[in-house]
Amino acid sequence: MAQVEATTERIIAADAETVFDALADYSGTRSKLLPEHFSEYEVREGGDGEGTLVHWKLQATSKRVRDCLLEVTEPTDGQLVEKDRNSSMVTTWTVTPAGEGAAKAVVSTVWNGAGGIGGFFERTFAPKGLGRIYDAVLEKLAAEVEG
Repeated sequence: MAQVEATTERIIAADAETVFDALADYSGTRSKLLPEHFSEYEVREGGDGEGTLVHWKLQATSKRVRDCLLEVTEPTDGQLVEKDRNSSMVTTWTVTPAGEGAAKAVVSTVWNGAGGIGGFFERTFAPKGLGRIYDAVLEKLAAEVEG
């Protein structure tokens, strides 16, 4: 099994703290940022960054639905890590300053891919599909926080 990775980034016209706080607000803002690929969103513990336990279903393709139960940690300033209890999937959100009144938001997801021919197709197409999904999240995030 090879590791599969999808990474997307965006410069957002808001300070890094505002962008990070919006991402970490699982009980409020985060659910508004999710496109139609996400369903059954539910905060089960916490709701603000570290210590949050959140559930959703992610429909990456018409046939592929992941039932995600994510534990949230904040290992460093400006970083949220969502570790799925139901799979090997780990998503890391990193927000850093990008000049006056701007922030760079990077989202990177890694997981252990399938082997064989299925794994080849997963490694080839899954990062692009997940990248499109996270582009939509970052677009909604920008719309939410840009003044």
